[in-house]
Amino acid sequence: MNIVLLGAPGAGKGTQADKLIEEFGIAHISTGDILRAAVKAGTPLGLEAKKYMDAGDLVPDSVVIGLVKDRLQEPDAQKGFILDGFPRTTVQAVALDGALSDMGREIDAAVAIDVDFEVIVKRLTSRRMCRSCGHIGNVADASCPKCGGEMYQRDDDNEATVRNRLDVYEKSTAPLIDYYKGKNLLKEIDGDRAPEDVYASVKEALGV
Repeated sequence: MNIVLLGAPGAGKGTQADKLIEEFGIAHISTGDILRAAVKAGTPLGLEAKKYMDAGDLVPDSVVIGLVKDRLQEPDAQKGFILDGFPRTTVQAVALDGALSDMGREIDAAVAIDVDFEVIVKRLTSRRMCRSCGHIGNVADASCPKCGGEMYQRDDDNEATVRNRLDVYEKSTAPLIDYYKGKNLLKEIDGDRAPEDVYASVKEALGV
């Protein structure tokens, strides 16, 4: 089961990825995690990525794709993987297809968690985090339900920032929907429901 997970920030991709990983034991491949691990390990690609990251620049596609390719060859990814946060553009998607083809593998499905942007804005702007334990709650929590700590709104959860993140997603990542639709790999899921209901639809779409 080789899956690309698509969806706007706040659509619930992480929750669905966790459920698939827990049930099927496939590798969760996040480009953010890969970049941090490669930099920490001091690999040639990691050192190359660090130069761009230290300068505050985007890491070039060629470096990111090289890191993803290395990650896909690790033992835990042999029985399947979920790609989260990659590809972000159609250029990356084409390069990913080429890298997988070299390994005799391919993407089985692109699962898009679809949630109306206004619902996401409401969802993220009402989110609150505990300063003490990091628990994620919502605006109704006067104090942390886990430890009693102070709840606060993260800077990236204010409305202007959320709308900007959604705008960036719409311009850069949304074209991937058309790319995978054209390859008959797209599975669109209504994400504006309870996580368990969304997961049931994801499994049904994947035929598992």
